[in-house]
Amino acid sequence: MTLTEADQDRVSSAVTAAEAHTSGEIVPVLADRSDGYTDVALLWAVAVAFTAMAFVTAFPTFTTGLVDRILGHWSHVWTPGELLTLVTGVGLAKFLGMWAIQLWQPLKFALIPKPVKVARVRDAAIRHFKVGADRRTHGRTGVLLYLSMREHRAEIVADEAIATQVDAEVWGKAMADMLAQIAQGHVAEGLAVGIQDVGEVLAEHFLRAEDDVNELPDRLIVV
Repeated sequence: MTLTEADQDRVSSAVTAAEAHTSGEIVPVLADRSDGYTDVALLWAVAVAFTAMAFVTAFPTFTTGLVDRILGHWSHVWTPGELLTLVTGVGLAKFLGMWAIQLWQPLKFALIPKPVKVARVRDAAIRHFKVGADRRTHGRTGVLLYLSMREHRAEIVADEAIATQVDAEVWGKAMADMLAQIAQGHVAEGLAVGIQDVGEVLAEHFLRAEDDVNELPDRLIVV
C-alpha cells in the first residue's frame, strides 16, 4: 500500500476544503492493517495440528500402514512408544506447515473470521482517535476517518460533541462512497470523497465561525 505525494496532497486538500464550512476537525488515517493477527494464525495452526493428531489416534492401523508402505517396512509391529512418536511428529509437522502457509498474507487474512476483523479495525480506529483527535479540539469536534486496507474496512470515530448530535448511521453515506472508490483501486479518491461527505455532515451541525482556528493538521496520516 503506497500513495504518491500527489495522492497524499489530494487527501490533505480534501480535508482543508471539507473544514472550510465547519468548526469540525477531520483526521484521515490510512493503515496497511489494523493488527498482526498472530493469535488467530496460532489458533489455526494448533487446530490443524490437533485435528491431524486426533486422526492418527482414531485410525492408527490406517496411518501406521501408510507409513510402513512409504518407508518400505515389512511386517513391522508398532510399539506404543513408536505410535506416540508418530502422533507427536504428525502434530508438529502440521503445526509448522499451517504456520508457514499463513506467511502468505492473502491466505492469512482470508482465514481470519469477519467478526474478528471488524472488532480489530474498530479497536485500532479508537486507539488512533484517542491519540490524534480525542479532546484535542476546543469544542470536542474532532472526527477520525480510519481506513484499513488489508481488512477492506473503514471506521469513523467522532468526538463527544459530535457523537451526541450525529447518529452513527449518518456516516453511512461517507463510508459507502469512500469504499466504492477504493474497491476500484482509487484509494486517494475514495478518501477524498469520504472526507467531503463527512465535512457536509459536520457543516449541518457545526458551522465555522469567523474566528475559528484550525486546531489539527490538514493532512493524511499513514501508519
